[in-house]
Amino acid sequence: MLMNRIMAGVAVLSIFLTPLGCTTIRQYFHNGLKVGPNYCPPQAMIADHWIDADDKKLNIDEHNFADWWKVLDDPLLNRLMVTAYRQNLTLRQAGFRILAARAQLGIATGQFFPQQQTASGSYFRRGIADNYFDQWSFGFNLAWELDFWGKFRRAIISAEDSLEASIFNYDAALVTLLADTATYYIQIRTTEERIRLLDNIIRIQEDVLNFIDARVKLGKNVTDLDRAQARSNLMQSRASRNQLLIDLRISQNQLCIVLGRPVTDITELLADAPKKTIPTAPQTVVVGIPADLLRRRPDVRQAERQAAAQAEQIGIAETDWYPAIAISGTLGWQAQSLSNLFTPQTLSSSFGPQFNWKLLNYGRILNNVRLQYAQFMQLVTLYQSTVLQADLEVENSIVTFLQAQQRAANLEESVDEAWIALNVIVAQYEAGLQGVDFNRYATIQQTLVSQQDLWVQSRGQIAISLVQIYRGLGGGWEIRLTPQTEESVVLNPTPGDVEQLVPAQPADREDLPPTGAPDLPNANPPADQVNPPAPPAPLDPVPVEPSIPNPATPSSTETPSGNTSPSTPATPQANSVPDPIPPPAIPPVPAPTDGTPIVPPDPSGPPKF
Repeated sequence: MLMNRIMAGVAVLSIFLTPLGCTTIRQYFHNGLKVGPNYCPPQAMIADHWIDADDKKLNIDEHNFADWWKVLDDPLLNRLMVTAYRQNLTLRQAGFRILAARAQLGIATGQFFPQQQTASGSYFRRGIADNYFDQWSFGFNLAWELDFWGKFRRAIISAEDSLEASIFNYDAALVTLLADTATYYIQIRTTEERIRLLDNIIRIQEDVLNFIDARVKLGKNVTDLDRAQARSNLMQSRASRNQLLIDLRISQNQLCIVLGRPVTDITELLADAPKKTIPTAPQTVVVGIPADLLRRRPDVRQAERQAAAQAEQIGIAETDWYPAIAISGTLGWQAQSLSNLFTPQTLSSSFGPQFNWKLLNYGRILNNVRLQYAQFMQLVTLYQSTVLQADLEVENSIVTFLQAQQRAANLEESVDEAWIALNVIVAQYEAGLQGVDFNRYATIQQTLVSQQDLWVQSRGQIAISLVQIYRGLGGGWEIRLTPQTEESVVLNPTPGDVEQLVPAQPADREDLPPTGAPDLPNANPPADQVNPPAPPAPLDPVPVEPSIPNPATPSSTETPSGNTSPSTPATPQANSVPDPIPPPAIPPVPAPTDGTPIVPPDPSGPPKF
């Protein structure tokens, strides 16, 4: 009876107190008994089609980019990609950030329930003059701030959004890792090919220098100037080879790091590979449409989830305009002897409601709301900027891929003609034909060296630009959703193995992943991104609007107005941490027809509260 009176009084009080803040009574009920605005996914500008969409080498069909690197048909590269996924330490850091975000969600969920529940006890022996007496006490205190204005429910929603953002951060790190691994490998193969072709030139230059030395000794029509110029060209080529060896070693070292291993010599590993040439990219590439970036690129979805998490902070800040309503109670016993401690005569108790209202705040609450709003708008702008940057990266990679193919074809023809010219001029020079001097030979030779090196680089550029296309499209993160059958690459195991670097988990926590588990996080795949693997069971496909992101949002609650608004369940379970992590793809929440949804406003004026 007393509790019913308290709740009835609080309900009546809220009707009169709600208009004192920014939220009207209608908006309060529409928002699911929460003050502050609700979140709506922001719009982002995106092109309707790629600039080179009409090119026959581009395929705009939908495609699963889970294992895009297999189009390069290099068995060693396939193994390196799986090894990097299993062993990279930067990726593990992102995985542990997910565990931290999951723990933060558990903390926020626990705040919904009584915030203070303490038991205390004491024993004193007091003395006054020659009189001594004992005092035993035991008590229990409880304080529960009711979530009357949505402060704790919005904190739970914000923590859920932050958890999903950490998942997308993991996926973004995985996309970057796989692209970097492929890029370093292609650079290694490209540099090896450049060294091989340069060695051919060096052998020719050595033969020419030996020929000149022999002619000089025989007193033939060859001057010391020819010999000096020939030796200079040879030394220049050898110096170029030294630089290429530096570049090769740097790329090999970088590859070791992304594999999560100490820098070691991987020459033997590369030499024993089934294919030792530059990976050959296909003539065509599947790119889909630009709108796919909003739902496929993890960094785009991460930016949107961060904005969603910050949006809830606005409502949390607005709760300071209203009184914090709580229920508190104490239950205690005091006695002079332990045997009499828990008798009815020693019992004392108290129970009742209380409120705490911040008055005379001198603009602190208002400016805190403005601060949270400004930070929200920063994240909305960051989201829109991330979308534009994603579109830029893909467009740049597409034009590079298309033009690099034509460039490689032109350079290949140029190299063929330069070889013909070099063979002719060498034969004429050695035959001592009139009018054929060494300077003409040197010019043709240097042209061949330059064109040959550019040709090899252009071949590598084709493969790297293909990698950059898939990086820009956000491909590869789906590798964590499917089992990998490829063998990992073993690089001289050492006592400092990567698995030993993972801190041991507490023995009494079975909910944490086992030590050395490489596939963090254990999330279900978004139904609108990839073909659902088995297990888990496939999710029902979800319609996606191509112009806005399709991130995870809180479940909807029916309001008196007949609309839906995001809210958490009415009775969340204590310490309920989602495991596995909820799928980060749910139909977007439509903007309410009334209420105060958060949408990017006209920046021409400051927000009004």
